[in-house]
Amino acid sequence: MFQFDTLSLVFVALIVLGAVPNLFYSSGYLPHIERKAHYQLHYFTFILSMLGVVVSANALAFLLFWELMSLTSWQLILTEAKEKKTIDAAKFYFIMTHFGFVFLLLFFLIVTDGDLETGFASMHGIAAKFTYPTLLFFFMLLGFLSKAGAVPLHVWLPYAHPEAPSPVSALMSGVMLKVAIYGMFRFLFDVLYPWPLEWGIVILVIGSLSSLIGVLYALSEHDIKALLANHSIENIGIILIGFGMGMIFDSMHLKVLSSFAFIAALFHTFNHMSFKSLLFMGAGSVLHQTHTKNIEKYGGLIKAMPVTALTFLIASVSISALPPSNGFLSEWMIFQSMLGSSHLDDTSLKLAIPFAIFALAMTGGLAIACFVKAYGITFLGLHRSTNAKHAHEVNFLMRTGMLLMTAVVLSLMLFTPFYIGWFDEVLKGLGHLSVYAKIFPDTVWNMHSVAVHGGVVSPLVLLGALLGVTALLMFAYKALKVKERIHHTWGCGYRTSAKTQYTATGFAGPIRRFFNWLYKPEEHLCKETLAGHESKFSSSHYEVHVKPLFEASLYDSVGKAANVLSYWVYRLSHFEQTRYAAMIFNLVLTVLFSYRIFAHEFSWATFVLEGVVMIISIKVLIIGDKK
Repeated sequence: MFQFDTLSLVFVALIVLGAVPNLFYSSGYLPHIERKAHYQLHYFTFILSMLGVVVSANALAFLLFWELMSLTSWQLILTEAKEKKTIDAAKFYFIMTHFGFVFLLLFFLIVTDGDLETGFASMHGIAAKFTYPTLLFFFMLLGFLSKAGAVPLHVWLPYAHPEAPSPVSALMSGVMLKVAIYGMFRFLFDVLYPWPLEWGIVILVIGSLSSLIGVLYALSEHDIKALLANHSIENIGIILIGFGMGMIFDSMHLKVLSSFAFIAALFHTFNHMSFKSLLFMGAGSVLHQTHTKNIEKYGGLIKAMPVTALTFLIASVSISALPPSNGFLSEWMIFQSMLGSSHLDDTSLKLAIPFAIFALAMTGGLAIACFVKAYGITFLGLHRSTNAKHAHEVNFLMRTGMLLMTAVVLSLMLFTPFYIGWFDEVLKGLGHLSVYAKIFPDTVWNMHSVAVHGGVVSPLVLLGALLGVTALLMFAYKALKVKERIHHTWGCGYRTSAKTQYTATGFAGPIRRFFNWLYKPEEHLCKETLAGHESKFSSSHYEVHVKPLFEASLYDSVGKAANVLSYWVYRLSHFEQTRYAAMIFNLVLTVLFSYRIFAHEFSWATFVLEGVVMIISIKVLIIGDKK
């Protein structure tokens, strides 16, 4: 029922590293939760269910813990359900997570031949005999990517994560999304291996779109938790880029490059767990003190909340992939894996890989801009609201949780060779070549790409140089006895106030206008005048609301179509019972014929015969004679 191979143990370690600091933070956050018993029951069950998923050894146990993970996280979102939008977000999450569960169930029913107690190793033989392996691939992809939050199944993240309590947001975004990545590793290697080239290209394109769309919508957000949720979409996309490159190299029998790309994907999986958990903790601390998620209401919190500001800064540097952070190292490895594909001649790769390189480069630049906005507007400048002015540092347990998670972030940077060696063991256990000696051929000071003309990076040397230059500047400052002079901020002759500062809306304005075709924003400008007369003393208020493209074009359309269809079925079942029964009969025939096609050998003769039978049945029983 359970297994503890290297892959399972690595993801157990990921869950533990994400959960232990969160336990401290959650304990400090608990006094501010009204339904404490409800929260604690589902919180601990949620953690245990994630552990259960990654150590399950058969389909039944996997699905049981997967569903338990979904239900407990759904209930945790409802912990503080005082507003309608919280309930709506929970409903949306419930629907999306069970949408994915349906496809996982179909996947397991096929690869186990109906016996859900079949072990993972035995599924490979059954899957190999299945006539349509690509169908299995898409069932698995829809099941796991709906949980991971990849485009176009990502729309629930910016709703569910902001409404959950902050410790839960950190667990869901930092840890739960990675359980879906575990599922992809487990079943692509154990059940569906080997795979065709096209599967890797599909994952690469999905990852590229997810990274780019996630960061673009993060830039337009003013809700700090929704901003971080969109960055989860971005980073899941980055992980999938590495994963897709690993699959592409493997399908082309380039085993060394494949192992390197998969290790990069695993490394970024751990990195995202660490810095995203820390960012949600910092956002929760700010929310706890200011009682708002609106970035425009923050400002000047670096003095009142120094621990939160420092930890949030470290996480912001890491998620922005600035050297020598751990986020930089994993993204560097993913870039190197893509640059190592220059000798591949396949036409589809010559289109997909340059697009992925462009998407990842664009994502890196936009992520820096986004976190300059998030950190600068939140912690720097003057207070923008009364609550921000009277904010103070959070309690000891919450600070402890943030500091412990900061230690995890820093450990991934300082002990990169240890983690790379661990991930290398995972790939060896999955039947791939070991590449640790190629990444660190001399010493642990230098990381090498395994490509023919690959690059070299020295993270510890970069860190040492950064610390050395900083120490030298501080020494010079003290030695030269530089005098400190304190003056009011000069505002070009105007009186400095919160209203003269950059706003989050203004900061993102140029980028928003450049991508106006994607955002299609709704802009609102309200003016207050004196006695109804226009004058120079009037004040104005400007707001921008952006509705995500996929939600507006895909999900709203599907919702409208479902409403029309349900109303039609309602009328049919109440007023035309004979046709309704005939439709059910034809639906059963369709299911039976489809099962024969998918489960047995395809035959054109029987396919045509069954098609004719279906057409006749529909014409006679449903359409009937036209009057």
